[in-house]
Amino acid sequence: MEAIGLPDQRTSGMPVAVEDAGEASPQPSLAELYQLHRLSLVRLAVLLVDDVASAEDVVQDAFAALHARWRHLRGEAAALRYLRVTVLNTARSALRRRRTARRWLAGQRAAEPVAGHESLTVEQRTMIEALARLAPRQREVLVLRYWLDLSEAQIAETLGISRGSVKSTASRALDVLEKLLEATP
Repeated sequence: MEAIGLPDQRTSGMPVAVEDAGEASPQPSLAELYQLHRLSLVRLAVLLVDDVASAEDVVQDAFAALHARWRHLRGEAAALRYLRVTVLNTARSALRRRRTARRWLAGQRAAEPVAGHESLTVEQRTMIEALARLAPRQREVLVLRYWLDLSEAQIAETLGISRGSVKSTASRALDVLEKLLEATP
């Protein structure tokens, strides 16, 4: 994803909070959370909604929702969980609105090209297009697992499903993805 201006999350240098003996690290402010996590959340949203502009809107909406609930959340981990769930739900809503608009508009192409595809390699373009053809839940599970490197338990918590559902969905998604990639010329 670096080719479209979104650096790989594993190299983004995410700071780690270190506690001194007896001193708890203070909860970061909303602005600090925004600085720390905005790019990784935009990357997540890009893989779900297929364009950077919509992804940035989704993340902005998530931070606006977080601002409204800020007093009720305790700690950075809870805020990050809230943001991830909100990004997923907002991305789903954006895709539903997009699908409804496409049905309503006669003559609209079913699939528009992903913004930034021209700078990606053929393999990257093929993978993104194959991911876009998966069912939404399958795409979400694979993106959370292989892009954000979340555990099955974290994915289950984020999506509100059981760990068994995460395993079976991931397995089915990988099978479908393999078939889609084999069929690609």
